[in-house]
Amino acid sequence: MTKKVYYLDKFLLFSVIVLYLVSITAIKSAEAYLSPSLGDLVLKQSIWYLVGFLLILLIVKLDNKFFYKYAWVIYIINNLLLLGLLFLAPEINGSKCWYVISGIGSFQPSEFMKISLILVYSKILSDFNRKRKITLKRELILLGKIFIVLLIPSILTFLEPDTGSVIIYLVITFAMLFVSKIRLRWFLVGGGLLVSCLALFLGLYFFYDELFISIFGSSFFYRMDRLISWKTGSGMQLENSLVAIATSSITGHGFNRTPLYFPESGTDFIFSVFASNFGLLGSIVLIIFFTVLNIYILNITNERINNRDRFLIVGIIGIIFFQQLQNISMTIGLLPITGITLPFISYGGSSLLSYMILIAFVLNITKKKKVIRR
Repeated sequence: MTKKVYYLDKFLLFSVIVLYLVSITAIKSAEAYLSPSLGDLVLKQSIWYLVGFLLILLIVKLDNKFFYKYAWVIYIINNLLLLGLLFLAPEINGSKCWYVISGIGSFQPSEFMKISLILVYSKILSDFNRKRKITLKRELILLGKIFIVLLIPSILTFLEPDTGSVIIYLVITFAMLFVSKIRLRWFLVGGGLLVSCLALFLGLYFFYDELFISIFGSSFFYRMDRLISWKTGSGMQLENSLVAIATSSITGHGFNRTPLYFPESGTDFIFSVFASNFGLLGSIVLIIFFTVLNIYILNITNERINNRDRFLIVGIIGIIFFQQLQNISMTIGLLPITGITLPFISYGGSSLLSYMILIAFVLNITKKKKVIRR
């Protein structure tokens, strides 16, 4: 009689536990400036982590083949959820990004759309890479598929509006295409089109504000105002973040001693809380830990794995690294404030569960099978 036993990657599991401890420490430090109506966020985040670990166990049992098989079904369901937001979701801070579930919390479909895109792209690109001869026609067909798959959720998410998630969709697309067999010229063409569209968009915003408002609406115009305020370091949120970090010195103000108030201290600006509490030394340790984890996951692509899994890993690293870079940079004034959270650290059920699902996919790729004979 034989029995199959799977051994999961201990370093990945250890890393998630470390990130959990960092997360609840930072959230606890932010509580002084959070509304009491939000409840005990440390407890809530702990519960979400527990749910995340249960999800990991379920996904490891199902294996990645299950999710590749139903990738298109998952993609369609997520698009329907994004569409439903425009009609059913309550408006929160000027956006319709969340379904509110009484007694549980909110649910943000865009967080799971990132996973859908990675799964679908992995199928499309692995099929493309199997072909020995890459022709112009095949490249055009591939780009057409990718464009349509990207366009639908991007429009729906932009209408919420949630520009941060749309940017992440684009990052996923670029990262996964970059490691495919598609030729460099298409990146030059795509980059040129993107720069042209961006120039037109910004031209309307800066020089034809009335036309901009008539096309995109006044709400989005004011969001653009907030987005570009980083150039001068203006805005209470950014100013207080910079002061809190700058005055933290080498070792910080100390645990639970965040010196200044800034909105979204438990989510978008959680790094500011952590940096102000633990200073330059704590911030460097955290960034080094992120870097080691990213490199560890990326190095899995050098092992003997199939193309779908290789593309999956690249997509996962694309999401995690970009969000780390964007979130930390925006809190210190290097990049615009986009509302992108810090993976595994910021409070939030939907975002955290989406990252735990991604980690589960990686665990499925790295898990070792051993047959025990009895």
